[in-house]
Amino acid sequence: MKKAIVVLSVICFIAASFCSDVAYHFRKPGGWPAPVYDFSKNPLSKEKILLGRALFHDPILSADSTISCTSCHLQYTAFTHVDHALSHGINGNIGTRNSPTLMNMAWGKLFMWDGAVNHLDMQPLAPIAHPAEMGSGLDTVLYKLRLSHRYRSLFYQAFADSTITGEHFLKAISQFMLTLISANSRYDKVMRHEPGITFTSQEKNGYKLFRKNCASCHREPLFTTNGFANNGLSVDTILHDFGRGIITHSSGDSQHFKIPTLRNIEFSYPYMHDGRFRKLQDVINHYTSGITEHNTLSKELKKGIKLSSNEKVDLIAFLLTLTDKDFLFDTSFSYPHHVFRQ
Repeated sequence: MKKAIVVLSVICFIAASFCSDVAYHFRKPGGWPAPVYDFSKNPLSKEKILLGRALFHDPILSADSTISCTSCHLQYTAFTHVDHALSHGINGNIGTRNSPTLMNMAWGKLFMWDGAVNHLDMQPLAPIAHPAEMGSGLDTVLYKLRLSHRYRSLFYQAFADSTITGEHFLKAISQFMLTLISANSRYDKVMRHEPGITFTSQEKNGYKLFRKNCASCHREPLFTTNGFANNGLSVDTILHDFGRGIITHSSGDSQHFKIPTLRNIEFSYPYMHDGRFRKLQDVINHYTSGITEHNTLSKELKKGIKLSSNEKVDLIAFLLTLTDKDFLFDTSFSYPHHVFRQ
């Protein structure tokens, strides 16, 4: 009897080790809207998430195997970069836009600064194919992955199939990105009425100012509408970037860019699609005294925003409460050393 129990335990252990459908329950924060991503077409599992995490951190995705997703989306800086205004890629190439932050992506319908990508599963194709970023292509990436015993094993554990397909590759990266949920900042704790956690008087005033002047575009709790707007930036004289208008070919979308989340904004500088501002103070000064008139300017900005110097300080104090250090230092998002040691 004991022998049978031992054998059964071993069988269960082996089955658990190779099962490709160990469920991972997506955790929607309380009070948040329902995510828009269709999980029924890509059910989460721990194995798929781990595979996506490995791919996210592996420079094998680039043409010369030097640039990974995390090269431009570093966890400790809210999954963006801070050392340069525009993304950098293979051969020292410089991209055309600032790297956006990656978080709470299950609530997004359109991706990239101009909304050129309409599904999260397709999003990785843009940087992979961009000649100034990863400079590769899906066929090339799949060929390299198929030569790897490690990845054949990881794909088998994730999908019960060692054949590495484009669909499985893209779904795995999506799975990892879907887990990047930031919802445990001090702001969130105050909203949840956690004992002993409150705003200071300065932060309270900053919150009032935020709700009056900023919340129409940076809507709680995501701190974005995931829409697009012309926020009064002058057109860059080098890049001549007109944002969403390039995609839709509509004059009404000229200079419209994706409204970024303000979560973890303390660490996600430089700001704007071209990284032109390095400090939060510069961003607020733009909205109070630097807006460029344009016929597609967001209606909320047509009358401008008026803030005293003290109010600007209070607003920044509130924005700092959106920092989620649990998210920034969550080891389940970091480089999976145990995978690459195998």
